Amino acid sequence: MSSRLGAAALAVVILAVAVVVLGVTNPVRTARVGTDRLGPDTGQSVDDYVSYAQSTLTGDDGAEHWALVSLRSDSTTDGVAAVMGDTRVSQVFVHVAIDRVQTPVVVVSVSAHPVSLANAVRIAAEKVPSAAGSRGEAVAAVTRSRMLADCACVAALLVRDSVPDLRELSAAPAVRAVEALPADAVYGSFSVTPLLPQTVDTSLVQPDDGAVPDR
Repeated sequence: MSSRLGAAALAVVILAVAVVVLGVTNPVRTARVGTDRLGPDTGQSVDDYVSYAQSTLTGDDGAEHWALVSLRSDSTTDGVAAVMGDTRVSQVFVHVAIDRVQTPVVVVSVSAHPVSLANAVRIAAEKVPSAAGSRGEAVAAVTRSRMLADCACVAALLVRDSVPDLRELSAAPAVRAVEALPADAVYGSFSVTPLLPQTVDTSLVQPDDGAVPDR
C-alpha cells in the first residue's frame, strides 16, 4: 500500500472514531410524541377515571406537574380561588350547565395575578363560539348571558404543582378528582378533556333534546 493510500485509510478511521465519540457524548434527542392527555376517555366510567386520577398522585415528587382538577359542582371564581390556595392555576374550563342541552366548554388562560382568575368567567363570554341554526343561536345567547353575569360555572382547572400538594388538593371537599401528568410533560403537547360535574356515569356525549331557556 502506498503512503498516500495509507494516509487516506488512516484519515477515514479517525473520522469514523470521531463520529462515534460525538454520537455518544451528544446523542440525538428523540422528538416527544404528543400523546399525553388529561381527562377521561370517551365512554370511560366516572368511577374508573377517578380511581385512575388518584393513582397519578403517588410518591413525594417535589417537581411541578401539570394536572387537571375536576370539581364536584360548578363554582364561582371566588370559590375556586379559595380551594386552589397557592396552587398555580393556568387555565379555567367554563361551562354553563343546562339540563339536556349541550353547551360549549370555554377555555380561558389566566395569569398568576388574582384578578386574572377573578375575571375568567366574564372573559369566557367573549369566547363563546357562534352556532348555526336557531337552537344554536339560542344556546350561544344564554351561555354568554350567564357568563357575563359571572355565573357559578367553573367546571375544571388546569393547574401546576408538586405531587404532595396535588394530593392534598384532591382531598378538598369541593374537588372530585385530580389527575397529574409526568413531570416532563410539556405545556401544549397534551390534550385536556375536563370531567364536567354533571357527568355521573360515563363521559359519553350527553343528550341535547331539552328546552333552551331565554336566559
